[in-house]
Amino acid sequence: MGLTKTQERVFTSDDRCDACSAAAQVSATFINGELLFCGHHARKSVVTLKTKALNLYDPENQLGLLSNH
Repeated sequence: MGLTKTQERVFTSDDRCDACSAAAQVSATFINGELLFCGHHARKSVVTLKTKALNLYDPENQLGLLSNH
């Protein structure tokens, strides 16, 4: 599955991590919906997110998906 590293989305103060309700920094889209993650929970779940998510939005590069060019 191809991962989308950028997309048109802006996190607001209402967007909260589905695991702990901290501010959302990563969005993962799956076949049946979207989950939001704080940086901590995104990094903790990086392997699963990379293999199971259809799209990932990670504007702060919490998951290290963007190359360091």
